[in-house]
Amino acid sequence: MNILAIAEKVLRTEADAVAGLIGRLDANFEKAVELIYLSEGRVIVTGMGKSGIVGKKIAATLASTGTPAFFLHPAEASHGDLGMVTARDVIVAISNSGETDELIGLIPFLKRFNVGLISMCGNTDSTLSKAADLVLDIAVPEEACPMGIVPTASTTAAMAMGDALAVALLIKRGFKEEDFALFHPSGSLGKKLFIKVCDLMHTGQAVPVTGADASMTAAVMEISSKRLGVTVVTDPDGKMLGIVTDGDVRRGIEKWGKDFFDMRAAEVMTKDPKTVSSGELAAKALSMMERHSITVLVVPDKAGRPTGVIHLHDILRQGIV
Repeated sequence: MNILAIAEKVLRTEADAVAGLIGRLDANFEKAVELIYLSEGRVIVTGMGKSGIVGKKIAATLASTGTPAFFLHPAEASHGDLGMVTARDVIVAISNSGETDELIGLIPFLKRFNVGLISMCGNTDSTLSKAADLVLDIAVPEEACPMGIVPTASTTAAMAMGDALAVALLIKRGFKEEDFALFHPSGSLGKKLFIKVCDLMHTGQAVPVTGADASMTAAVMEISSKRLGVTVVTDPDGKMLGIVTDGDVRRGIEKWGKDFFDMRAAEVMTKDPKTVSSGELAAKALSMMERHSITVLVVPDKAGRPTGVIHLHDILRQGIV
C-alpha cells in the first residue's frame, strides 16, 4: 500500500472535479448572482449530511463578505424552522443526487410562498433541479474514494461553487477590506484596520522625558524607570528636541567611558527622531518601525510636545503583524 500514491490520487481527483466546473459555468451562474444581489432578504443555505456541512461553510462565507446568509437544516425546517423564511429570501439547496427527501419536502412550501430557489446539484435532471428557478451544475466524474460513494470530490466541488458565488457577489457589491474588517473586529485584519496608535501608546507619567540640560546619569535613570528603551529630550517649553535610546547609551559608554555620564542629554540625543500621529493606524506605526529598524516611535502633539510613546511590543501584543 503506497499511502502517498493514494493521497496523490485523491488530490488529483478533487482538483479535476473543481476544474471541471469551469466549463459548465453558464448564464445560470450569472442569473444566480443577480438574483441574490437584487434580493431584499437573505440567502438561506440548506443541505443534508455532508452537503449540509458544506452549506454551513458557504453561508458563513457569504455572511462575512457582505451577503446576509444563514444555514437552515432541512429536517428542522419542516418542524417549525420554515418560519425563518420569507418571500424576499433566496434558498440555495445543495444535493449531489437532487433527490434528498428532506429537501424535496421543502419544495411545496417554497413554491407556495414564491421563494427563489437555486439548486447546487450533481444531477440536472433530478426532482430538485426541475423544481429550482436556477440550477448550478456541480456534477463530478467520480468520488475520490475507491468505492465511489463517499462524498469527497462532490462536496469539494460544491464548496468551490459556493466560494465562486460569494466572491462574485463580493466584487459586485464593491466589498473592501474595511468592510471585511467590520465583520471580523477580533481578527488580524480587523485589528490592523481599527486599532490606532492612541489605543496603544503610553501617555502621561508613563512617557519618559528628560530635559536637554540633564546629565546622562539622569537620562539613563529615566530610560530604566520607564522601561521603554528610550527617553524624549525636551527644551524648557516641553517641546521635543530629540531622543536618547538605550542603544545610544551603550555606544556612548563604549566611546567615552565613565565621562559619558557627565555629558548633557542634548549632546548625546538623536535629533529629528521618527514620530507618528496618535490617530494613525497601529499597523502603519509597525510598518514605520520595520522600515527604519527601530522599536519606538514618539507621538507628538501639534506643538511638538511628546504626548505619548508607542513601542513595538505594544503592537505585537495585539496580534498586529
